[in-house]
Amino acid sequence: MHNRKQHVVQKAHQLFIEKGFQATSIQDILDYSGISKGTFYNYFASKNELLITLFKEIYEKLEKDRNELLIGQNPADIEVFIKQIELQLNTNQKNKLVALFEEVFVLNDEDLKGFIKRSQLRTLRWIYERFLEIFGEDKKPYLLDCAITFLGILNHNIKYYRIGHDINDGIYEVVRYSVNRIVKMVYEVAQSEEQLNGPELLETLVPVSRSIGKTTQQHMEETIDYLKKMLSNSDEDLVYVELIDFVKHEILHSNSPRNMLIQSALNTLKINTRYVKEIEELEKMLTDF
Repeated sequence: MHNRKQHVVQKAHQLFIEKGFQATSIQDILDYSGISKGTFYNYFASKNELLITLFKEIYEKLEKDRNELLIGQNPADIEVFIKQIELQLNTNQKNKLVALFEEVFVLNDEDLKGFIKRSQLRTLRWIYERFLEIFGEDKKPYLLDCAITFLGILNHNIKYYRIGHDINDGIYEVVRYSVNRIVKMVYEVAQSEEQLNGPELLETLVPVSRSIGKTTQQHMEETIDYLKKMLSNSDEDLVYVELIDFVKHEILHSNSPRNMLIQSALNTLKINTRYVKEIEELEKMLTDF
């Protein structure tokens, strides 16, 4: 994002936190950020569009930070998931997202409401996919129900915990308690074979378009395996083998590859190793799917 535009978004965010979204006027934003009305409307069609830009910026950073917690870790490790949820809650708290969401839902703006709804559904899909990594394919039929239930447990535990406690000090306890409850539930519903919503519902709610031709897939796998072999043969480059393994898993074995994190890993490899040509070839193939 352009530096000056980002400056306006940041200043507006501070005002939204201090005064509330509805109580903050465009003139307040102009005065606080030091720009003219013409400049504002050059960046944003409305205050609502500015808020959507702010939400997108926060979510992009959250996704990047959340995914980076997985680098070099076992995706099935429940402790990593707990850290990811802690990060998400801390991000929500720091940016006052809950208060902003509540304001949005009393406004008659379908674009804002639609954006929030899509964001919530993407979070649901992310939790479902993380559960799939944690609990395995054999539990798949029950994991959407468990993801929905987990969000309910977590959100209500936070709501009532903060009445008598400082939520900033207790986020870890709330997350662990909620995760422990859902772990037991996963095994209980799998044993009883109870199901309300099958995973196929996600394709209706949050469709993911991803197709990759066999030839392209084979070419990418060969390129990645070559890079791994070359990195493994050099003591200087050995430290990056784990990174290329992560890239391979994301590209070839993940249902929803995290492109931002893949690109970050490839940039690190390109800067710190001698295989720029091969990595750029891999980047080119990635643009095809």
